Amino acid sequence: MRTLIVEDDPVQRRLLQASLVRAGYEVVEAVDGEFAWNLLQNERISLVITDWMMPNLNGLELIHCIRGANFPNYTYIILVTAKDRKEDIVMGLEAGADDYLTKPFDPAEMRARVAIGKRILELEQRLRDSLQQLRMMATYDSLTGLLNRRAIYEQAQVELERACREGTSISLIMLDIDHFKGVNDNYGHLIGDRALRHVADTIRKNKRSYDWAGRWGGEEFLLVLPGTGLEEASFVAERVRKSVEEAMFPLSNVRSLELHVSLGVSSVDRYDRFPGVGTLLQDADDALYCAKRSGRNQVCLAVRPSLVAHDGTSLEPAALNEPDRVY
Repeated sequence: MRTLIVEDDPVQRRLLQASLVRAGYEVVEAVDGEFAWNLLQNERISLVITDWMMPNLNGLELIHCIRGANFPNYTYIILVTAKDRKEDIVMGLEAGADDYLTKPFDPAEMRARVAIGKRILELEQRLRDSLQQLRMMATYDSLTGLLNRRAIYEQAQVELERACREGTSISLIMLDIDHFKGVNDNYGHLIGDRALRHVADTIRKNKRSYDWAGRWGGEEFLLVLPGTGLEEASFVAERVRKSVEEAMFPLSNVRSLELHVSLGVSSVDRYDRFPGVGTLLQDADDALYCAKRSGRNQVCLAVRPSLVAHDGTSLEPAALNEPDRVY
């Protein structure tokens, strides 16, 4: 663990450094609080041992800077000083120090106190890792690694609101694996799960870095394409459809399984009166079922008539057209 020693006295700094190196710590040194503060803003060092009385920036001022910086991880601070009155100890702890060690210190006691700080920091890291894992479980689909239904819905809402604010386009693609029940019935659910992951990987490879993809439910997937109009989104959908069709899904033996998908695309551009996310999702879903009714393995578009003319004149709302078959 990297440990920062902040001490203006070179003899004391050397004693601290030697003792910590013998205990297996990687030591970084700073000659005063100002040097240490500049260092901490550029490097993440979670354990700090600092003197109190120093030029430029003293120990308490350094502690105030660290506590007010809102670093992503906790910084454990041990204040080392010749001040040994009870009120001094209280002042140091109230300033934000986690521990207090008076000079002259016993090297063994110092190492023991540093070990306490290390255990606390390791515990905090395990807690952060657990929280991150919980966030992942709450956000991502465990089978495919894509966003789950709640998360992709929230992203669609966020991107639609951004498009509305900025006057840009946004498109949704709803995708469904054709005859997926037959895959499960004929090959088993383990093969079905592999097929879902295969399609998810294909979607991931065919989207841009700022697009969003999620598992909508069962064998359905949703793509959110910010800054994308209907025509461009239709090309993306066709590229995904073709990639799934051409990427033969290998089985455990010499055989392979050919998968097909149907896709529905909905879009809204800067000239439209922006609908709610539910309406845009319904449009994509209607277009998807149009693709299903038209024979599957194709892309259909939901063509929403413009509700605002190019000159800004409001038009009367019109019913959603029957989605057009494109491919």
